[in-house]
Amino acid sequence: MTFVRPARRVLIAAASLSALLVAAACGGGGSSTPAASGSGSAAGADLTKQGPIEVWQGKDTSGNFPKLIAQFNAQHPQGKVTFHELPDSADQQRQQMIQNTQIKNPQMGVLSVDVVWTAEFAAKGYVEALPADQFPTDTFLKATTDSATYFNKLYAYPSTSDGGLLYYRKDLLDKYSLKPPTTFDEMKAACQKIKAGENDSKLECFAGQYNKYEGLTVNFAEAVNGAGGVIVGDDGKPNVATPEATKGLQTLADWFKDGTIPKGAITWQEEQGRQAFQNGTLIFHRNWGYVYNLANKTDGSSKIAGKFDVAPLPGISGSTGVSSLGGHNYALAKNAENKGTAIDFIKFMSSPEVQKSNTLATSNSPTIASLYTDPELVKKFPFMPIQLKSIETAKPRPKAVEYGDVTLAIQDAAYGALQGQTAPDAALQSLQTKLQSLIK
Repeated sequence: MTFVRPARRVLIAAASLSALLVAAACGGGGSSTPAASGSGSAAGADLTKQGPIEVWQGKDTSGNFPKLIAQFNAQHPQGKVTFHELPDSADQQRQQMIQNTQIKNPQMGVLSVDVVWTAEFAAKGYVEALPADQFPTDTFLKATTDSATYFNKLYAYPSTSDGGLLYYRKDLLDKYSLKPPTTFDEMKAACQKIKAGENDSKLECFAGQYNKYEGLTVNFAEAVNGAGGVIVGDDGKPNVATPEATKGLQTLADWFKDGTIPKGAITWQEEQGRQAFQNGTLIFHRNWGYVYNLANKTDGSSKIAGKFDVAPLPGISGSTGVSSLGGHNYALAKNAENKGTAIDFIKFMSSPEVQKSNTLATSNSPTIASLYTDPELVKKFPFMPIQLKSIETAKPRPKAVEYGDVTLAIQDAAYGALQGQTAPDAALQSLQTKLQSLIK
């Protein structure tokens, strides 16, 4: 899918918030501490009114989401939920949600928000704060509740989480007596050995997501973190123009240049990479947990069913890779007319029973900690312990009210370097300057 740049960048009137880094926003959910601007407070909102709503969510590749909606509708006849399906691209999802908030669309009831949108959506009043007494967070993974919290208020409820995983062709690694790589150097050496032995011109080494969209921000962040660098330091200040960060971006650029990453991957989002892996043209692939179920289908859609496995992401420096935190949370749209139905649907989707059934059907990762040791889930998805560690050790992307501008700056810098248009060190120097103006 071709990246579509938003036609304009949405502005906020409150200039004091325009570039605020919200590292402090990761406190526990449900506190009585007021929101930064009060624009997202649920005070005075009618959270009981029932009636039809739409759930705005990205493309459903599993076919399971309409089944869950039907289940909810059968149990809640006073309010009917309709699935408003959005594109694959996170950037396009965000754009459409913002546009419909601005025109005060009353049908848009529940938003499936990327974990990095919380600060922006809360500060600008796109979503309502959730009442603490109705939305306990004690059973969720800490990373998931942190991602849904802004200035100690819960603005969304964790529904699915994600940590990056390395998918690999187990049949090929076993054939050549190789173990899953823990570093990029080991991965490249394994590719060279396998490709020499297979003598298959269609077999490629490795790819993630490198089109100019949110997935590129994720993959860039993982390369930087996996090389020992950071985008934003613990002090909340940008610190991306470092030798460590440069090594991360340089490695990706070099792999594009020498063909270790196929040239065509510069246009890939999650689905294009998944298809390449399922078609048997990739030895290694970086993607999320949802791929596991689809790649194991035996209906003819996957050529590698039963031939692959999952490992932690490899590191660029040392032996430990670092995932960017992924996942989605359900939020209550500010202009929703029937907020009571929206509240009920959010509770339904985030319940242990529904999260478990959804994971069994889709291999999407849950947000409730106990589900990662559920015997039925672990039996069907043996990678669950790996996925849990990936989430628990994941690094969040920069948390900024003007996140749209921050991620566009990151994408511009990374994309130019991967295409060979800009030297990685120069790209990061320029990015550092831009981030200093956006994050204060």
